[in-house]
Amino acid sequence: MELVCPAGTPAALRAAVDAGAHTVYCGFADETNARNFPGLNFSREELAEGVAYAHARGAKVLVAINTFPRAGDQVLWHRAVRDAADLDADAVILADLGLIAHAAEAHPGLRLHLSVQAAAANPDAINFYAEAFGIRRVVLPRVLSVEEITAINREIDVETEVFVFGGLCVMAEGRCSLSSYATGLSPNMNGVCSPASHVAYADVAGNHEARLGDFLIHRTPKGMPVPYPTLCKGCFTSPDGKGDSQTGHIFEDPVSLDATRLIPALQKAGVSALKIEGRQRSRAYVAQVVRAFRAAVEAADQGGPMPEGLLARLTEGQAATTGAYAKTWR
Repeated sequence: MELVCPAGTPAALRAAVDAGAHTVYCGFADETNARNFPGLNFSREELAEGVAYAHARGAKVLVAINTFPRAGDQVLWHRAVRDAADLDADAVILADLGLIAHAAEAHPGLRLHLSVQAAAANPDAINFYAEAFGIRRVVLPRVLSVEEITAINREIDVETEVFVFGGLCVMAEGRCSLSSYATGLSPNMNGVCSPASHVAYADVAGNHEARLGDFLIHRTPKGMPVPYPTLCKGCFTSPDGKGDSQTGHIFEDPVSLDATRLIPALQKAGVSALKIEGRQRSRAYVAQVVRAFRAAVEAADQGGPMPEGLLARLTEGQAATTGAYAKTWR
C-alpha cells in the first residue's frame, strides 16, 4: 500500500522522502489549503524544488487545494490548480464540487483526488465523482469501520485512501462549514479552525453554557461533562467498563489515531493508500512516524506481524485509539 505523508514545510518534505514516504502531500501558503497557518506551507518556488527533490528519489507529491472558494472570488483557487499542474505535481486533492469541475475541464491530464472534506462516505457519492469528473482516488472520512470500507471498495473502481495516524477527527468531514457561518473563519473557507477568541462561557440558571460567536453551542447541567465548544463534535455513548453506559465526550481527551495493527485488515479491505496526518508537526516527528509506518507497510507486504510501540511517545497524551475502525461507541 502507498504511504502518504504530511509536509508542512520544505524541510518536512525532505525528511518524509528521506524516511521512506512513497508520497508526500502539502499545500500552498494561502487560503486554498486547510492548514493555512503562519510558518507553514509552500511558495511556488519551494513547491517546484520539493517536487524535483521527491521525484529524483522516486516519491510523489500531492497538492492539497481542499478549501471552498468564496463566491465571486475563485481566481485564487483556479490559479492554485493551474500552478500545481504546471509544477508537475502528481495529483491535486480537491473538495469543492465547482473546483473539481473546473480542474477536470481545464486540466484534463491532471490526476484528481477527492479530499476527506468532501465527505464521500458511500459508493453512490464516490461513483458520482468518478463518473462526472474522473476522480481517481477518494480519501475516506474517519467515521467508517473496516467492514464498511470493505463494502465500499466492492462497489467502486477508484482507489481509497484512509487515515492511519495523527489527529482524531470523528465527524462528518466538511461540517466545519458551520464554524464559518458562526465566526467567519473555518478550515473549509480560510484554512483555520474556529478561534478561541470567539468562545464565551457563562453559568445560566444552573447550567453551563458555551457560545461560539453569537450562537449557543452547548447547555450542560452542572456536574456533567462539558463538551468542547465547536460545531463539529458530538456527544458519544460508550461502555464505562461496568456493564452500563454513560454519555461523555470521549474523543476530546488527548489521544491520537493509531491504526498500525489494522494495516493487514485495511489491506485486505482493498485500501490503496495509508495517510498520516500532521502538516503542523515538526520534521523530526514526520521522519519518525514515516519510518515506523514504512516498516509496518513492508511487514504487511511480507505477511509479517505489525511492529508495536514505536510511536507511543508521539501520540497525544501518550494514548492511542483505532477510532471508528472498530466502533465501540455510538
